[in-house]
Amino acid sequence: MANTSADPLPPGAPVFDAVFREKLQALLVWRRDVRRFRPDPLPDGILERLLNIACLAPSVGLSEPWRFVTVCNARRRAAVRRNFERCNAEALAAEPGERAARYARLKLAGLDEAPCHVAVFADRTTSKGHGLGRRTMPEMIGYSTVMAVYTLWLAARAEGVGLGWVSILDPQEIAATLEVPESWTFIGYLCLGYPREEDSVPALERAGWEERSIPAAYRLER
Repeated sequence: MANTSADPLPPGAPVFDAVFREKLQALLVWRRDVRRFRPDPLPDGILERLLNIACLAPSVGLSEPWRFVTVCNARRRAAVRRNFERCNAEALAAEPGERAARYARLKLAGLDEAPCHVAVFADRTTSKGHGLGRRTMPEMIGYSTVMAVYTLWLAARAEGVGLGWVSILDPQEIAATLEVPESWTFIGYLCLGYPREEDSVPALERAGWEERSIPAAYRLER
């Protein structure tokens, strides 16, 4: 396919045509936060490959601050499960009336079914990148790590692997359970595995918890 832009593409640069763009949009639509997993283990090497793809994400100053911790130990997984149960109970108690009943019906984690658990941290003190872009916005370290999570999410979905992001957890307790350096900030706990079901509509929307907004509603011109 010929390049129609004003500047020629460098040799070997890919051209993303209309068919690719349609598939990319389908990937974005069908990327879901998965809570129900099949117990089947992932094939050998797939998690490592997906994590390598996640590291292609952009990062402030090329700092690459993401730190992935695969959680395989049964004792540590059980501690994470207890952490979630306590935090989830506290969240339920804070919900008013009918909203509490609706909250109680939600499935908010796939900790018991997912074969792969990955905790994600941001290294606040990494020297990589020499601090570029962080002097006025040090939080960019965390944002960069979130970009890596989203890159992993899309790559996983493209291979038929589901990902669920668990955030109903006590960050300090997670860090203690996994014995990570104090300079690492907890970003999220990821469950990965083959999903029991596929849907283009967010589970929380299907459950009546919230509805997706029209993107244009957030556009503001000055």
